[in-house]
Amino acid sequence: MTHATLRPEFEDLIDPYAPVGQLGTGFTFTEGPIWHPVGRYLLFSDMPADVRRRWDATRGVVEVKHPSNKCNGMTYDADLNLIVCEHATSSLIRERPDGRREVLASHFEKQELNSPNDVCVHSSGAIYFSDPWYGRMPVYGVERPRQLGFQGVYRVPPDGAAPQLLVDRYLFEQPNGLCFSPDEKRLYVNDTVQTLIRVFDVEADGSLSNASVFANGIRSELEPGVPDGMKCDQRGNIWVTAPGGVWVYAMNGDLLGKVRVPELVANLSWGGADFRTLFMTATHSVYTVTTKIGPRAEPYMTAKAGADATALSPPAPIVVGEDLQLDPKRCALIIQDLQNDVIMEGGAFAESGAPAHARAQHVVDNVRRLADAARARGVVVIHVWFIVEPGAPGLTLNAPLFEGLVDSKAMVRGSWGAAPVAGLEPRPGDFIVEKMRMSAWEGSRLETILKATGRDMLIDTGAWTNMSIEHTARTGADKGYFMIVPEDCCSTMNAEWHNASINFAMQNVAIVTSTDAVIRAIG
Repeated sequence: MTHATLRPEFEDLIDPYAPVGQLGTGFTFTEGPIWHPVGRYLLFSDMPADVRRRWDATRGVVEVKHPSNKCNGMTYDADLNLIVCEHATSSLIRERPDGRREVLASHFEKQELNSPNDVCVHSSGAIYFSDPWYGRMPVYGVERPRQLGFQGVYRVPPDGAAPQLLVDRYLFEQPNGLCFSPDEKRLYVNDTVQTLIRVFDVEADGSLSNASVFANGIRSELEPGVPDGMKCDQRGNIWVTAPGGVWVYAMNGDLLGKVRVPELVANLSWGGADFRTLFMTATHSVYTVTTKIGPRAEPYMTAKAGADATALSPPAPIVVGEDLQLDPKRCALIIQDLQNDVIMEGGAFAESGAPAHARAQHVVDNVRRLADAARARGVVVIHVWFIVEPGAPGLTLNAPLFEGLVDSKAMVRGSWGAAPVAGLEPRPGDFIVEKMRMSAWEGSRLETILKATGRDMLIDTGAWTNMSIEHTARTGADKGYFMIVPEDCCSTMNAEWHNASINFAMQNVAIVTSTDAVIRAIG
């Protein structure tokens, strides 16, 4: 699915060909996505099913709260307490990690709120939320009469006092998504029925002024979708659910482009190891797409839990003496180019010396042991294979490596030579990435998988130490990933080339260690 570029600036925010992945499906109507920066998991709600669910890379999607009071929008405060909009109770609540539940807002002028819908937190600690009446409708809430005669936008002060109405009572028909600009000088609020976004100045006391229409006509007769969830990125662009997916507006109101999603999108939120994965709750499914930009820095994104380091600057692997310590939930194991043509006798490159060096390194046995340990501990396992179609169409001949591959008719899809060596076949739950270059990153979906699963520590193993492994480690380091290379899980054409790479280039871009050390490090 190709995204729609309307202005060149859009392609600075997202690759127009960035693939949209599906984390889970089969839900009733998904909403409220929010990423936990320390626990590295996604929460989202399924309002009609009255369920809150959680996704992480280890367990996938699991149910965490039922009933959930038909919760909708969620976020965290600076202390990583969960802030939840509940449709069934017409309340905005705070859930503490120990399970304690505190009602932040339920009434205005002694009348029940309609149904808090979406929420965001100011750096002062004040909480802003919208209050349409969707939660008093069948399916999305509990059908019951309304007590208020209007739909407003409110602020709960930092001291927890009663909610303050911030807008004219009849300005909005159904206020919904809301978000601050990066400097918090402006608040954007959309209206689902009026199909527009309004913008307000945020005054020093937290009140709103100077309302104006930022964007309107967010509708289509050809595609389903309306303004609902909304977020601001770090440059001040506005990302809002809309027909066909997500529309992106510049700060001046220009529509820059459209992110295409297979289902109607209700809400969105950034997450992942570096907050470059956009999670989108879309009717029956949850989708992800990798972006080139991240969100505005919200208070919870730099929150700490005990001694944990900040989410936007995750801690490096710990090395104490000769002992390495790794968090399995942050790790991915890459098994690269360990295919028959590369390291087996009878393969296309058998005369290169690669089979002999692979045997000397015990690379197959070591990688197999490491992969088994990794799976048992929740480490993501990714097989990276060099694959070409018969005749190698689309493979450039700009380097001797690629010329030799074509001349040898190597790595052809479906052939014995392209298959993984015995003992390193993918297992259920593993990922497979195909490439046509030396580096595992180039032209592949590797980074999409890593960001979707929240992995920033990469254990780099496989064939061609001085080429594929080194290129992957160099690029990974440039991208901000922590690279770990167990040198006895790598091989190339001979020991001299292997040692030159391991002892020089790799020392500057990776932690160089051994199979046994990595197995101990992941617990």
